Amino acid sequence: MDKQVAIYVALNWLAVFCYVAATIANVSGVVFRKEVVERRSYYPVWLGLLVQSVAIIYWWRIVGHGPYMAPSEVLSSDAWITMVVFLVFMRFFPRIRLASVVVFPVTFLLIALAIFYNPGIRSLPPTFGSIWLVLHISFYKISLGTLVIALAFSIFFLLKNDRVPSAWMQRLPDPDSIDLYAYRFTGFGFIFWAIGMLAGSIWAYKSWGRFWGWDPVETWSLITWLMFGVYLHLRRFFRVSGRFAAFLFIFCFILSLVSLFVTSHMGSSIHAEYFQ
Repeated sequence: MDKQVAIYVALNWLAVFCYVAATIANVSGVVFRKEVVERRSYYPVWLGLLVQSVAIIYWWRIVGHGPYMAPSEVLSSDAWITMVVFLVFMRFFPRIRLASVVVFPVTFLLIALAIFYNPGIRSLPPTFGSIWLVLHISFYKISLGTLVIALAFSIFFLLKNDRVPSAWMQRLPDPDSIDLYAYRFTGFGFIFWAIGMLAGSIWAYKSWGRFWGWDPVETWSLITWLMFGVYLHLRRFFRVSGRFAAFLFIFCFILSLVSLFVTSHMGSSIHAEYFQ
């Protein structure tokens, strides 16, 4: 088993090195307006994604369940899905390409953090053997990926509206388009978050005989979703935009991180065994 853990950790470290190389090349290519360097930064990204995919599948076969039981598995799969979501959306919306300067660092930080947790085998509790759990977790992870993209554009809006914007900001769309991308990707995240909550409620009913129990994780997840709803409502019906909208989104994004990564550590939560 020690050998298997060592192989898994080594694969993750290799993925980290690939993502770090991609981040350095990408950020330098964007900031110094070297388009060739920026384009080539995607080579180590695809290599890292391949290596990480191998690591996830390898560990899945060893432990016998998906990457949702231990912190190392959760964070690694979060990194993988965040990168995949970005690459898929970039295929259909090429103008979001520069969001890579936020997505790439977030990805390697997540997987690097995963390595520092013990990747030992965790037995799967009986209540975790449900397709609804898989859907519940998957949609939350997809939501996180879309929200990271929205975060990038919220930050871009603040930077581009600075009194002296950086030269590389000229490659970004106009402020109204940046603001619109932040709004739309938040909408994606809001929908995926809602589906994740609904799937979680069905899983809770099948596992514990109730749809909702005001568990800390459930409560914070609902608060986060409602806050994103407030953000979208203000933007849609009250035409709130600009700096206030960007700062409001950043606040909501911080809430989402608390909901996803902090509340699961609370001993009073029945989700605690999910993130031990």
